Amino acid sequence: MKQDANRQSVSEILASRIVAVAPAALPARVREVAEDLVLDVAGLCIAARGTDYVRATLAAATGTGGTTAIGHARRLDCGTSALVNGTAAHGEDFDDTFEGGPVHAGAVVVPAVLAAAEEFHRDGAAALRGIAVGVETICRLSLVTPKLVHKAGFHPTAVLGTMAAAAAVGATLGLDAPQIAHGFGIAGSMAGGIIEYLADGAWTKRLHPGWAAQSGIRAALLARHGFVGPRTVFEGTHGLFNGFAHSSDGDYGKLLDGFGARWVTETLAFKPFACGTMTHPYIDCAIRLAGRGISPDAIESLTCEVAEGTVHRLWEPLAAKHAPPNAYAAKFSTPFCIAAGFVLGDAGLAAFTEETARDPRLRALAAKVRYEIDPANPYPREFTGHIRARLRSGEVAEERQPHLRGGAHEPLSRAAIEAKFFANAAFGGWPREKAEAARAAVRRLFDGPIDLGALRG
Repeated sequence: MKQDANRQSVSEILASRIVAVAPAALPARVREVAEDLVLDVAGLCIAARGTDYVRATLAAATGTGGTTAIGHARRLDCGTSALVNGTAAHGEDFDDTFEGGPVHAGAVVVPAVLAAAEEFHRDGAAALRGIAVGVETICRLSLVTPKLVHKAGFHPTAVLGTMAAAAAVGATLGLDAPQIAHGFGIAGSMAGGIIEYLADGAWTKRLHPGWAAQSGIRAALLARHGFVGPRTVFEGTHGLFNGFAHSSDGDYGKLLDGFGARWVTETLAFKPFACGTMTHPYIDCAIRLAGRGISPDAIESLTCEVAEGTVHRLWEPLAAKHAPPNAYAAKFSTPFCIAAGFVLGDAGLAAFTEETARDPRLRALAAKVRYEIDPANPYPREFTGHIRARLRSGEVAEERQPHLRGGAHEPLSRAAIEAKFFANAAFGGWPREKAEAARAAVRRLFDGPIDLGALRG
């Protein structure tokens, strides 16, 4: 996009639309998504509270304060609690997703907003505004240069999440439009997130949303106190998209048009499985094939039609995806996820342990999985699945999943999201009574003063 000092920049236009968003004018569905998002994030934080990576993140914290690390008794400064909660929420890759991106909104936006609201004594209405604005921002940003951030080797949730967190915190704290625009400029210098994370079991991708949430808070606070950021942070020659997507010629209309009037937030997808989102339709196909009475031993091969844009993360190198080196890598192996769905009948948290990653039954079936690129696949607009099973008898059985279950075409019910929360809380060692109190607290979160006491361990 050509720069013109005499007209508003993308960040300035977006900031003006953010400040116009009023909590009372939000559609009922946006508020419902925001409520479910906080509950989902809370459950994921509780589920991950005893993991090595969360313990390490907490141990690295040197400051104290008055904000909540969900599932823990210790109180932290707002930046650190956002870091801990964002890391925990995304750690098992069981958090929400936006199909057009893909990006994970909740693990960035919710920790940033809750920390800022708690630290600066903002009420539930301000938190609702911040969450709605932040989620809308990250989802729309992911549509500006679809697939290019991933292709360039970066994690869109980390890069775009930093910008969204700055917007979310700015809205929560009531910053004016120039301050929010400066916040975007400052956040752009903090964005990052390389995507090389699977083969050696590194924990860095788990950290990305927490780091983005923390950075967004810092950016908003710097802007609040007069720090100046570049006005053309999005479209500039040396701006965010040129740096992280290798192109500044994006469709900025996808970000700006109808912002605050038409909400893509309403289409946010909640995950039924604890693994990479694009694998989900294939898991559903595998579960249905198993339900037809086909045994793993009867299978000669499983061939999947896939989108070219998913191959480099979920299918290649194929030998490594057939035998993932650890449980975390297994979450991003479509062959392993298919095997888990077929053999275990599910792909929840229990399907991705170090023990299951070495399970010979799952590895034997995963080794039979191949892929063919379908040039007509609608990814990333929609996530689809397909498996063609060739049996040793010569018979062929086939299943297709036309969309992401849990997404816009087949959203999870509120009852299903609450069941997921209770299962995650139990996984994290919380008794049902404590989980019930936490759910009740979340359901009234936006109706008065922010009180996260029920979410502490």
